[in-house]
Amino acid sequence: MIDLEKVRADTPAVESTVHFNSAGSSLPPTCVTDAVIDYLKAESMLGGYEVAAERAEDLAGVYEAASALLGGERENWAFVESATRAWNAAFSSLRFSPGDRVLTTRAEYPSNMAGLLRAREIQGIEIDVVPDDEHGQLDVSALENMLDARTRLVSVTHVPTQGGLVNPVKRVGELLRDTPILYQIDACQSVGQLDVNVDNIGCDVLSFTGRKFLRGPRGTGMVWANDKALAQMHSPAGVDMSGSQWVDPLDIRPHDKASRFEPFETFFAGKVGLAEALRYAGHIGMPEVEARNSVLAHRLRNGLADLPGVSVHDLGLVTSAIVTFMVDGLSASQVKTRLAEKSIQVSISTLNSARLDFPDRGLTELVRASVHYYNTIEEVDMLVSTVSAFA
Repeated sequence: MIDLEKVRADTPAVESTVHFNSAGSSLPPTCVTDAVIDYLKAESMLGGYEVAAERAEDLAGVYEAASALLGGERENWAFVESATRAWNAAFSSLRFSPGDRVLTTRAEYPSNMAGLLRAREIQGIEIDVVPDDEHGQLDVSALENMLDARTRLVSVTHVPTQGGLVNPVKRVGELLRDTPILYQIDACQSVGQLDVNVDNIGCDVLSFTGRKFLRGPRGTGMVWANDKALAQMHSPAGVDMSGSQWVDPLDIRPHDKASRFEPFETFFAGKVGLAEALRYAGHIGMPEVEARNSVLAHRLRNGLADLPGVSVHDLGLVTSAIVTFMVDGLSASQVKTRLAEKSIQVSISTLNSARLDFPDRGLTELVRASVHYYNTIEEVDMLVSTVSAFA
């Protein structure tokens, strides 16, 4: 069971704000903030290169922490600056032939779609979108029927930015397990709120950010690739001498393992902070975090759905800690502003983040409230009652 009193004591911001924006940038625990500040202070006193050498073991701890929390071997994890950088580092390492197919979903994130479209422009791939089933989640049966000899990659967003959908990623892993097709997952919104494990899912590539539900620093992310994927990968876009070796004047070769994805210059203080966030989540326990988030999200979703003039728009047979809604007669920005006046923080999802999803549902924007395990039942009820007052 989560010690909520201690968790909230570790999160000083809860004294002044009701934070429902972990899907944007969560509130870090004090240990994460302290780790980053202490490292930056050390750099100011000794120098960046010198501190990196002196604290090499602390910096390397991020790989062990990621492996412990999320599975996979430590050498198959790489630290980068963001989830977008992580996803593209892996995807840009692949070499396609004209006519190769990539299958994606209606929940695909715009940054990932930009990478897919760039590969279509430069390498001639074909992009096909797998339809949703009756629950609004990825239709695994339809995906199976779409697979063919030209399919090189299946790209799935685990939890989209614009709603509470949880795609059935494990079922996709089971479907693709005995095929040569690579399976890439964007876990940007799921790591830290759901019990994610690469070995259990059966994917080949997974990426995430530190700043969201994991409660790590901004400017941090990680990517994992198994040996099957690495064997098909070359140098990623933006490769430098940290991830490769200059073996001959006209020959630069990437490292064998995931370190090929890492740039030389990165957020070293954030690396230490992310390691602390991973360990903190592991100490709390991800099954416990997922269970509590489910309780909070269901209470919020049901409470809002019961209000006259309020519509809830989350899809999926399984839903996450992200709750999306609208209030009749008010724009999403107006709802956000009115809640902020009561020190309740939410966010907005717009059409620009959901071009494969919103148009078919007749949507252009949604209010996005994302609960996390440090929130209380009283805070959830406060959000519902505040919305009720102006709905």
